[in-house]
Amino acid sequence: MNELPNLVSGSVETESSFGQVEVKALSVEVGEAAERFTALDRLNFALSPGEFVCVLGPSGCGKSTLLGAIAGHLIPNEGQIFVDGELVLGPHRNRGLVFQQHTLFPWKRVIDNVAFGLKMSGTGRAERYREARELLDLVGLHGFEQRFPAQLSGGMQQRVEIARALINRPRVLLMDEPFGALDAQTRRMMQDLVLKIWMRVRTTVLFVTHDIDEALCLADRILVLSHRPATIVADITVPLAKPRDEDMTMSPEFIEIKRHCMTLLRNST
Repeated sequence: MNELPNLVSGSVETESSFGQVEVKALSVEVGEAAERFTALDRLNFALSPGEFVCVLGPSGCGKSTLLGAIAGHLIPNEGQIFVDGELVLGPHRNRGLVFQQHTLFPWKRVIDNVAFGLKMSGTGRAERYREARELLDLVGLHGFEQRFPAQLSGGMQQRVEIARALINRPRVLLMDEPFGALDAQTRRMMQDLVLKIWMRVRTTVLFVTHDIDEALCLADRILVLSHRPATIVADITVPLAKPRDEDMTMSPEFIEIKRHCMTLLRNST
């Protein structure tokens, strides 16, 4: 099997043939015994390699459940998920996951948090530190290698989290409202950072958010989910050039798509 290109070297490819996702008739139940319910109901969609897709939907509709199923942490009750033609049967390093609250090891320094995935795969210390430093540079944290997570701001912690997910060279990056706990200014800075990283590495991204503006600032496409059991009520192409600045949010195209999304969400609750 071909390996992914180096994500941070100067020779990184701008387009990749990796990261195709196919979700076929996916249904997932969650909960125990009498409290068990259907969260996702026969979802069908596909992501092209290198595509940036956002998922919008009412609170509690199953957006995080969808990411958990693609990550391999939840077993479908019906349907199948394929990544590059291979059936998803469990977690794999080719699918990275970033949560709203960071999951960094508090007792490890930043560089060791980022390098952890390579350590677990048997990569030597010098090589994993080299790659970790390159990724910390990429996310704007040069000079913070020896800090502990508690010594960083919320935005910086999420930068470390993203670097840690990227070090395994995932074909698909799954992001579960990663900036939901940040203040508005930091959130906007992180959105810009994620777009810059994505334009560099071109891994496929599936990004869950409840914020329509965030989805419109980031996505090539937006999948809108209904109230649970979630179905896909719309698959919207966002024909806005990237990168997207503040002036773009005042454009007629942006406002029209935002109004359409608001209507869909209102009618799906």
